Amino acid sequence: MVAGELVQEHLRADTGAPDDITVVRKSPQPEGARRPADTDSCSDPACGGPDQHRDPEDREVPPDERAAMLPGAGGGEAEEAGGRAPETRLYWRRFAVLAVFSLYSLVNAFQWIHYSIITNVFTRYYGVTSDKVDWLSIVYMVAYIPLIFPATWLLDRRGLRLTALLGAGFNCAGAWLKCASVSPDRFGVTVTAQVICSVAQVFILGLPSRIASVWFGPREVSTACATAVLGNQLGTAIGFLLPPVLVPNTPEDLERTGRNISIMFYGTAAVSTGLFVLTVIVIKDKPPLPPSQAQAVLPGVALDDYSYKQSIINLVKNKAFVLLLISYGILTGSFYSVSTLLNQIILHYFQDQELNAGRIGLTLVLAGMVGSILCGLWLDHTKTYKVTTLIVYLLSFVGMLVFTFTLDLNNIYLVFFTAGVLGFFMTGYLPLGFEFGVEITYPESEGTSSGLLNAFAQLFGIIFTLIQGRLTTAFGPLAGNVFLSAWILLGVVLTAFIKSDLKRHNVNMATESKALQARPADRHGDRPAGHQANGVQLEPSLGVSRETSL
Repeated sequence: MVAGELVQEHLRADTGAPDDITVVRKSPQPEGARRPADTDSCSDPACGGPDQHRDPEDREVPPDERAAMLPGAGGGEAEEAGGRAPETRLYWRRFAVLAVFSLYSLVNAFQWIHYSIITNVFTRYYGVTSDKVDWLSIVYMVAYIPLIFPATWLLDRRGLRLTALLGAGFNCAGAWLKCASVSPDRFGVTVTAQVICSVAQVFILGLPSRIASVWFGPREVSTACATAVLGNQLGTAIGFLLPPVLVPNTPEDLERTGRNISIMFYGTAAVSTGLFVLTVIVIKDKPPLPPSQAQAVLPGVALDDYSYKQSIINLVKNKAFVLLLISYGILTGSFYSVSTLLNQIILHYFQDQELNAGRIGLTLVLAGMVGSILCGLWLDHTKTYKVTTLIVYLLSFVGMLVFTFTLDLNNIYLVFFTAGVLGFFMTGYLPLGFEFGVEITYPESEGTSSGLLNAFAQLFGIIFTLIQGRLTTAFGPLAGNVFLSAWILLGVVLTAFIKSDLKRHNVNMATESKALQARPADRHGDRPAGHQANGVQLEPSLGVSRETSL
């Protein structure tokens, strides 16, 4: 792997670039900013290096007159000529990257839920209690919390490709180990395999917003993120649908149950292997040229100067992001809990309906996939992140109430409908949270913000699953669902208090209107007010600085 593939896109660095950069609106008569001569080792003007045919006096700019150029391969001459925006380009490869990632994310999500949806089958086959099978789902959440910090550090320091390879590789290894666990006395082996798959998930869940930002243009970034999340949702949907079909409940014949489990496990392993090979071939760190002005103007910070700790501190100090962390964790954790316990909830009201329990789960997730895509398209066209997020959150609360209080009406078709409504909004919220987080934390790493969002989702998922599981066992599904509904209502309130500042969108808009100029932030010792990130300060556009907030 070449060195350029090991450097994460967020840390694209010109070693001679200033430590602090402020992006502000351009004056009516912009000064022609020149790139410092030591910015790049390349001597070709086309790659931003110094022009050897210029007068030396033109190439040597006094330090106090140097202006930090907006990074963008191939755009140096254009920028110097008239202050024009950096060069950007979209590549067809972005669709292949998105497709491969979505597919191996799909397989990982399938392996998360394929135990829980047929809990009764696995309890009989392995001779364990239902709470032990529940832990095969919960382990995904438990593993994520301590591992997300080294995983996002790796993403920031080594880039998208290595992180994707680890995700696909662990996913493949766990799938093959499950094939060796098909025996009633090998429950420990299947637990180990599931732990490996849960480690793979750590290198998967934080990538949708990174792939969307690094590979896709500003008018398609939200749709791309929604599509990447959709792959994970589709895996959950297939995990609800296929296991009840492939492994029917045959308590009188454990040998037949074992053969059916083997078919499911070997099929999963074969698909995982093919996707790992495709990951090696297709996925790269970033395209040769950035896809958007927001990516092009990300400040150049030397790799050794980048502080992952400082990035975490910056995010924790962002009050809007902290509110989003909690509200995102509540709603997504509720989805994890409902998905894990769905088999037990449905069988409580409808005996011997394992197949329909899987179909209800499928309906929930498929409706959520439609919601994800529609929300992504809506955001790309309107950029109303705060309002859209709040409305979807509120409707998720309404959907949870309707689902809760119609389960005991003894109408399985009504449950299909209410589960679809719940899934449309609850699952459709997932890409909204990712994209909203990237907007209000720009220019911090997308992988770091997404990783923290997922960490809180897993934390709340563990808590909610354990508490709802106990309430469901002791008092019935109604008590557990009411418990979740109360927390979702709290999430609605927290979302309403999030202050919306669309930093990434503002940079795109301001640059496209040729209203951006880069300059040293500490020039003459005067630091303008704005967002500080790892020694980099970005000032919001004056024209569209904030989305209307409630």
